[in-house]
Formats: sequence, structure tokens, C-alpha cells
Amino acid sequence: MKAVITADIVNSRKVSPNIWLTSLKTMLSSVGAEYSVWEIYRGDSIQLITEPAKALKIAVLLKSVIKQIPNLDIRIGIGIGNVSYYSEKVTSSNGAAFINSGEAFDGLKKNTLAIQSDFKKFDEVLNIMLGLATLTLDNWKPAMAEVVQKQLENPDSKQIEIAEMLQKKQSNVSYSLKKAGYDEIMKCIHYYEKEIQKLCLL
Repeated sequence: MKAVITADIVNSRKVSPNIWLTSLKTMLSSVGAEYSVWEIYRGDSIQLITEPAKALKIAVLLKSVIKQIPNLDIRIGIGIGNVSYYSEKVTSSNGAAFINSGEAFDGLKKNTLAIQSDFKKFDEVLNIMLGLATLTLDNWKPAMAEVVQKQLENPDSKQIEIAEMLQKKQSNVSYSLKKAGYDEIMKCIHYYEKEIQKLCLL
């Protein structure tokens, strides 16, 4: 099984891509190779394939990158399932993971993050959790999003080390992580990782 992320940038036409595209591509490149693993298409849409356990953390990372730019946001659909056809370009691949991702994305209304898999009870629980999580994620300020991204990318680093990386005061890092709901979001990610790994073994 694989996870496929389908996403698009909200309000992208109001902000020059020069402001957000480089940081987005840098983050995506840390996940894998362009085209085979991820692709930006139609200017502001993203498709990415990864292991199921990694998908939610990558989605939150995407959110943290985009929310650093005032007035921008990102809508994300995560699909879990089999892949029946692999292409050199991820946007040309196919299978249940892609269908589920597209349907999760198309089903987004007020929420900006949702998941769809073949495990309906799992989806129901996760989407309630994600609906609550996005109440916080959608309201991240740029400074909060920057700290969250750095902490997600360096999970073993202490706050003092994150502060040094960002040239901020430790108190500012601590405040930003607390306001961003970092600990609660990590609990959600860890729950997701544990449950999806169990389901993928069935």
C-alpha cells in the first residue's frame, strides 16, 4: 500500500510564486525526487506518493511551509491504497491510492485536510481528529509555522537548538510551539502512524 497526497495552494494567484515556490520545492525534495515522487502541476497543485505511515507528517509539513507566507493556505487530501500503475511521473500513475486521494481532496469543504482509505472506521475517526486539528493549523501565524517546520524536520532537537537554528529566543520558540498546538498535533500524528501501520499489515 501507498499514500498519495493531492493538494493545492489557496490564494496562490494573490501571491507571487517567487515568494513560496522555492521553499516548497526544498521541502518536497527532502521527501524524494521530483516527478517520480512529487510533482507541482497547473502552477499551484501538488501530487506526492509516499509510505502510508509518513503521509500525515508530510501533510503537516506542507502546511507549515505554506502558512509562513501571509494570506496563503493549502488544502490537502490523503489517500491510502494500492497502486496499480507506476509511471515516471507521479501525476500519470494510477490505482486506489490515487482515487482515494482525489476523492478526499474533492470532498474538502470547510476543512483543509482529510483522509480516505479502504478502512472506513479508521477514516471516520481520523477525519474527526483532523477536523479538530485544522482549527489550529489553519490559524497558524507565519512565525509559528516557521518554528513548527523546523521542529518537525528536527524532531530530536531541543528547543534551545531550534532557537539557535532560527536565530530566535528560546522563549519565542516555546511560545510558538505551544500556540501552534505542536504537542497535540504530534499526538495525532503518532496515533495515525501506529494505526495505519496495523491496518497495512492486514
